[in-house]
Amino acid sequence: MSAGAGPPDPAAALRTPVFRTLVVGWALTNFADSVLILILAVWVADLTGDVALAGATFAALGVPALASPLLGQLADRVSRRRLLAWTYLGGAAVLVPLFWVDDAGDVWLLYAVTVLYASVAYVTGACQSGLLKDLVPAASLGHANGRLAAIDQVFRLAMPVLGAAVYAWSGPLPLVGATIAAFAASALVFARVRVVESEPEPAEGRGSFWHEAGEGFRHLFRTRPLGGMSTALLWTMAAVGLVNAVTFAILEAFGIPAYLLGPLTAVQGVAGLAAGLLAPRLMDRWGRQRVFAGGLLVLTVGLVPLLGTWVPFAVVGMGLVGFGVTATVVAYVTERQVRTPPRLQGRAAAASHLVLNFPGVVVTMAGAALLAVVDHRVLVGVNVLVCLVCGLAALRLRAPAPVTPVPPSGREDEPDTGATMA
Repeated sequence: MSAGAGPPDPAAALRTPVFRTLVVGWALTNFADSVLILILAVWVADLTGDVALAGATFAALGVPALASPLLGQLADRVSRRRLLAWTYLGGAAVLVPLFWVDDAGDVWLLYAVTVLYASVAYVTGACQSGLLKDLVPAASLGHANGRLAAIDQVFRLAMPVLGAAVYAWSGPLPLVGATIAAFAASALVFARVRVVESEPEPAEGRGSFWHEAGEGFRHLFRTRPLGGMSTALLWTMAAVGLVNAVTFAILEAFGIPAYLLGPLTAVQGVAGLAAGLLAPRLMDRWGRQRVFAGGLLVLTVGLVPLLGTWVPFAVVGMGLVGFGVTATVVAYVTERQVRTPPRLQGRAAAASHLVLNFPGVVVTMAGAALLAVVDHRVLVGVNVLVCLVCGLAALRLRAPAPVTPVPPSGREDEPDTGATMA
């Protein structure tokens, strides 16, 4: 770069052919991951007529978090690209039994497939972080995460509307077939794309199995400011599990049919798309920690309308929820990637998935049980209070002074220790 040139464009790394090909693969994966998430719960509600059983479907989506440490170890030991290809083929296969679901007696099969279906997303999460770290420089990670988050929100916007329309017109099976096809196409993309991946750690440097499995957790909670961010997000996502548990009770209070959950969720997708596009610029200007805290506070404000019964107010609130959650997650994931060595990325990502998802699963199941004796507005109110406390606490987080960087692992740009993007 010449002396008179300006700073490098952090988004330039996103315009390479390899990154564009990976984006195609992740777009197909996002389609497959998003098309059935809400439909599975609606399917259970229609088969059983029980909103509590439908809410428990969201808990089943988080059960694979228990296996995430093992998935993270696997992602750090093998080719992440190949692991993704085989996982997507498996994801296509496990959906086939859904064609056999016929009545309420088959709900157990829906739950079993839901757990396996959700497992695919955990493998994707463990692999994606490392692939991005290998592909783009640290200064570009926020923009890469924002781009992928925007793609995710496009599908969150489109699929609920399309899925609800298809479900109401012809039932769930066409959606199952489309998901199988998308997983198969994703497997083909990742089988063919070529990415230069970082080398795994030598066997003698790994330590015991349990030491290696716990390395991701130790890194998350011993690295500033990741420890505070992880703790705040843990409590926030656990509290959000209460809202997941009472989703259908909230719809009943607003007088909205269950099958309209998808179109209503599209509002979150629009706001999440905006957050995915804006978050990288906000992080460049204000830093990852401030965007993280601001996202939590926006989420808190967005949950308040769910305490009432006025639909327009709630729709605005869902938009705020979508914006806040996406901005928070983009800032957190970028912070984690920047401060994590390449071949610890899988374990760190998997550890964060377990920490941030499994408490929500437990709370969702507890909330589904409490719904029988507690008004749903009480549970939503607890959620609002917890999110508010976590957001205010996150405002106090600060990055450490750039004096002792985390030891590098094969690359000299490891890691960025500044409070803002380099």
